[in-house]
Amino acid sequence: MNTKELQLRLKTLSYRIVVMCEHLPPRKISYIIEQQVLRSAFSASANYRAATKAISKRAFISKLSIAFEEADETLSWLEVIRDLKLIPGEKLSLFLKKHLKFQASWVRPEKPPK
Repeated sequence: MNTKELQLRLKTLSYRIVVMCEHLPPRKISYIIEQQVLRSAFSASANYRAATKAISKRAFISKLSIAFEEADETLSWLEVIRDLKLIPGEKLSLFLKKHLKFQASWVRPEKPPK
């Protein structure tokens, strides 16, 4: 997967999470989780984009590390939604599978800038 594909997949994942959040029940915990999962998903996307525009190796590594941590946090919040049964299991299981498969494929980015 190249840089552009990964950038598009992260952005698409963020948009899909927006749609998923619309299916959360109207409860206080849902609101809190919704805010967190949206922030982490969009942060992963934004930080990966910033990494691709980094002007130094240090900046690249920093932004990429943040992007990966935010993607992992997103997965954590999706697991919380599943564990608390806030969205029916089948719908969320498909979403989680795709995210896990995607995250596993995101092991090594292209070379950082020099």
